[in-house]
Amino acid sequence: MVDPKLAQSLWVRGGFPESLGAADDEASFDWRLDYIRTYLERDVPRLGISLPPPQMERLWLLLAHLHGQTMNKAKLAEASGLDARMLARCLHLLEHSYMVRLLPPVEGNLKKRLVKSPKIYLRDSGILHALLGIDGYDRMLGHPSNGASWEGHCLENLIASAPKWQPGYLRTSNGAELDLVLERGGRRHVFEFKLSSAPKPKRGFHELVEELQPISATIVAPVASSYELYKNVFVKPRAEACCDLAAGD
Repeated sequence: MVDPKLAQSLWVRGGFPESLGAADDEASFDWRLDYIRTYLERDVPRLGISLPPPQMERLWLLLAHLHGQTMNKAKLAEASGLDARMLARCLHLLEHSYMVRLLPPVEGNLKKRLVKSPKIYLRDSGILHALLGIDGYDRMLGHPSNGASWEGHCLENLIASAPKWQPGYLRTSNGAELDLVLERGGRRHVFEFKLSSAPKPKRGFHELVEELQPISATIVAPVASSYELYKNVFVKPRAEACCDLAAGD
């Protein structure tokens, strides 16, 4: 069983060893702010982006506030003050330096109209929290982005647990959604993320599970142990969901 305090720290501070192993939350937060500043002032120019650090920081902050949402490139370009070409270069840099994930939509022969834009996630929850000014667990729980933060944190852990599976998400035009779909050879695992000790998925979740007929359907929530919510739909804590996925890979 994972120590609850360690699980909280991993979520709040992220996965960088210097941040996770810091003496306290303040020291961890300060390290992440320094990391962000170094990345903007030193790493971005080295990687070939000739953009003033404040402008790149503005884009990064915008992405933090859009964490877990579908991307609209035109609106993002307008809000960041970047033209389409520079925006594409910056997103490419952030993706390939493992700062940002653009989660693609699932492509399949479903009898529904699907959203086709990628979803935006900051890959390290600690960096996300630093950009949003969240410096501790209690502050995070009271922040309006806490649900999106939980979603991104769990999503990254599950993707890392199943490196041979292709990640994506599924959303229909009427709002039914699966937060994460892992595909391999026509097989699928599907996931929903709920920051609730008593999670209840929406009707659309059940409709998509019924249509996809995945190997497993899991709701990942901050619960002490797993249980079956409905037939073949399980609620699991993050660590258990990751272990089960890795064991069946």
